Amino acid sequence: MRCWEPRDAPLLKEAVDSSLEHLRPWLPWAHDDPQPLEAKVELLREFRGRFDLGQDFVYGIFSADESEAVGGTGFHTRRGEGIFEIGYWIRASRAGQGLCTEATAALTRVGFEVCEIDRIEIRVDPANEASLAIPRKLGFAEEGTLRGVFHGRDGSPRASDSVVFALLRGEFERAVELQAFDAAGERVL
Repeated sequence: MRCWEPRDAPLLKEAVDSSLEHLRPWLPWAHDDPQPLEAKVELLREFRGRFDLGQDFVYGIFSADESEAVGGTGFHTRRGEGIFEIGYWIRASRAGQGLCTEATAALTRVGFEVCEIDRIEIRVDPANEASLAIPRKLGFAEEGTLRGVFHGRDGSPRASDSVVFALLRGEFERAVELQAFDAAGERVL
């Protein structure tokens, strides 16, 4: 996992375009795809800029040799000070391999141990069984369901509910070994 770079645009485009039926029921942005390669380059420039400014932290999940974009994840700061929300997606050909669970576990550890965040949330459509399993496996507490906050499977706004999961810093059990590096390449974990 690492921050997306504009040079990753062909890999992102291929991963998304090959997985549209898999992604569209759950992710509103997938309804805008397929997009031209230039649009993906611009999107990744935006991700990189927001990452570097500390505004949002969007990561690509790649194969070990980085020849394939496997999915995406990240810390979103939209919930306020001291709170990160983790979002994730996986390409259809890699679904069910535990990669989103592994990525979410790694991000959770980085959020608490490196970023010193107090609370991490995950919000999931109650019909998305695969995504519901991830915070449950990682020990996140199911706090409740928000009604009518997600888009519908057809892209219509505020047509679906959201199950809110959260984990507080003191509740986290370090379940994943990882190496994490800062932007200068210095190891932080």
